[in-house]
Amino acid sequence: MRRLAFISLVLLAACSSTPEPDPRPSGNAPPSAPAASPGSAGLTVQTVVGGLVHPWDLGFLPDGRILLTERPARLRLVSGGSASQVQADMSDVYVSGEGGLLGLAIHPDFDRSREFTTCQTHQDGGRPVDVRLVTWRLSPDAASATKVRDLVTGLPISSGRHSGCRPTVAADGALLVGTGDAAQPAPPQDRHNLGGKVLRVDIHTGAGLPDNPFASSSDANERRIYTYGHRNVQGVAVRPGTGQVFTAEHGPSGFDEMNRLQPGGNYGWDPSRGGASQSYDESVPMTDRQRFPQAIPPLWTSGQTSTEAPSGAAFLSGAQWGPLDGSLAVVALRGQKTLLFQLAADGSQVVNLTLPTELNDAYGRLRGVRSGPDGALYITTSNGDDDRLLRITPGT
Repeated sequence: MRRLAFISLVLLAACSSTPEPDPRPSGNAPPSAPAASPGSAGLTVQTVVGGLVHPWDLGFLPDGRILLTERPARLRLVSGGSASQVQADMSDVYVSGEGGLLGLAIHPDFDRSREFTTCQTHQDGGRPVDVRLVTWRLSPDAASATKVRDLVTGLPISSGRHSGCRPTVAADGALLVGTGDAAQPAPPQDRHNLGGKVLRVDIHTGAGLPDNPFASSSDANERRIYTYGHRNVQGVAVRPGTGQVFTAEHGPSGFDEMNRLQPGGNYGWDPSRGGASQSYDESVPMTDRQRFPQAIPPLWTSGQTSTEAPSGAAFLSGAQWGPLDGSLAVVALRGQKTLLFQLAADGSQVVNLTLPTELNDAYGRLRGVRSGPDGALYITTSNGDDDRLLRITPGT
C-alpha cells in the first residue's frame, strides 16, 4: 500500500481519524518525504488584473506584457493592470466541461516569428473531434492573432474530461506537452495514442524529436512520446540548469502525484486493467507496480485521504527567494493551495515541503503558474467569477 510519511500535510481536520484500508491493488511506496504544515513563507501577493474567467495559462512576451488564455476560448493581453481581448477565430474550440482553450507556450524565437502555441479542444459542427496543439502568430500591434498551423492533432477527447493539456518549452527548445487520457481506459498504456502522456516534439513541426525514447518507431505518435502511463498531466516544469522535468498529475480519488520524468518511463496508470476492462476503471492504483514492475513511483502523492487536484507547476528562481530558491511550486485546484517542494540536486527525492499560508485557501482554486522574467511567480485563479492573475514575490 502506497503511503507517505508526510501524509499529515493533507489530513487537516481529519487528522485524528484512522483512514480505512485502500481497497485498490497496492503498488510500491514512493520515497518518503518530510512532513509539512501550513506556515508563513513571508510572501507578498499582488493582484495584477481581475475580472477574468477561468484563466488557464500564461506566457511572457519580450516587451514584458503577458499573453493569457481563458478556457471559454478567449485570448487576453495583460498590460498596465488591464486585460484586453486579442481577436482570434476560436469558433472551432469545443468549450465543454474541462475542455476549451487551455495551455500556452510562447515560442523562443517570438521576437522574430511572433508565434505561440496553444492547447485546445477542437470541434467540427458542434461535434468534439480531438485535443490539439495550434500555433498562432500575434499581430505587430498585439490586437489580433491568426492561425499558422495545426502543430499536433489527434489527442483523445470525450466530454472534455481529462483534456490536459500543458505545453512547456525546455531549455533545448523542445516542446514538452502533458496530456490527459480523456477518461478513456486504453490511452495511457497505448503508445500509439497521445492521451495520458508527456510528449516531446519539435516546436516548429510537431514531429517527435530524433533523440526521443521511441524515435525508431514506425508510428509518428509513438515517436512523439517522452513518457506514458499518466492520467491527467496539467503541470510540466523544467528545473533550471539541469534539464530535469517534473510533472503534476491528477489522481482518481486521492493519490495525486508529482513526478520526476525519466525518458521512456511508464508511470503505471492503467484503467483498462491490461485490456480486461472496457470501462474507465478508476479503482486501480495510480502507479500499478504489480501489473508493471518497472513503473516509476511518484516523488510525492497526496495519499488516500485527500484530493488536491494539482495543476500548474513552475520553479522559483533567483537569490531573492532565499531558502526557497529552486523550489518547485505546484498549485492546486481542489486543494486551493500552493505546495513548494525543495528537491535533492539529482531530483530523486523531496527534501522539504512548504505550504505558504499566503496562498492557502486565500484565493480559491489555483490553475496556472509560471515564473516570470522579473523573477516573480505568477498564478491564475480558476473560480469562474472574477478570476485573477496574481504576482507573488518574497516579502520585504
